[in-house]
Amino acid sequence: MKGGATLSIQRVRSKWAKTKALLKSESLASHVPETVFWSTETLKNMLNEHGMVYIKPDQGTFGTGVIRSSKLSDSEFSYQLGTKKHTFSTFEGMAVSLSHVIGKRKYLIQRGIHLLEYHKRRFDIRVMVQKNPKNQWETTGIIGRLSHPEKIVTNYHSGGTLMSVGTLMSPHTTGSQYAEFQLGLKLLGTEIAKQLQGSYPGLKEIGIDIAVDRRLKPWVLEVNTLPDPYIFRKIGDSAVFRKIHRYCVHYGRFTRKKKRS
Repeated sequence: MKGGATLSIQRVRSKWAKTKALLKSESLASHVPETVFWSTETLKNMLNEHGMVYIKPDQGTFGTGVIRSSKLSDSEFSYQLGTKKHTFSTFEGMAVSLSHVIGKRKYLIQRGIHLLEYHKRRFDIRVMVQKNPKNQWETTGIIGRLSHPEKIVTNYHSGGTLMSVGTLMSPHTTGSQYAEFQLGLKLLGTEIAKQLQGSYPGLKEIGIDIAVDRRLKPWVLEVNTLPDPYIFRKIGDSAVFRKIHRYCVHYGRFTRKKKRS
């Protein structure tokens, strides 16, 4: 394939645009946490309703700029950015501080999902979905992301640890429960891809960040249209990465390496 083939792969940077596309599907909307545009008023309402939220830039990668904010009581509020936690005795005090951090950039507020934990560290799941050589959507990889002990994000590029989802879910499921859960993730992945393709026909690959709550319900935190395929080298199953890479070559993200004579 020619190097310019990657131009035909559509990318969507706005988290809000992708969220809106998913909310058009009634079945998928039930897996999307409530998401609104940032303002101090919406933050107050969301904290009163949910107790904990994530505040994230509309455009951004690797978890950069993501903030977790909590209402601990009527007289204790907090937010964490990176490894630093800030506490306040009033909502107004926290809101002023957050407004300085965010400035004029476009941010979203998303209902916080309390993630499952493994050895007292929170984790979420990345689901890789790709167009296969038959031009059908296929879930090709599932990998767990264990958060850095001192950070709120799980991203590998922000210090998270990549692990097998089966290992991370082992304290929370039996073998048969996990098999059913894994199948559900694969089906959810292809359903999300098909739904997004309705709004963005040029998509060829997506990486879906999934939170799992204590009832084992999957929640769609974010969809990345430029997913990192190389993280799947870290799970010890080379066949998974080989398939992902082969599909990337087929739809033009990577060029096929020439064999040496």
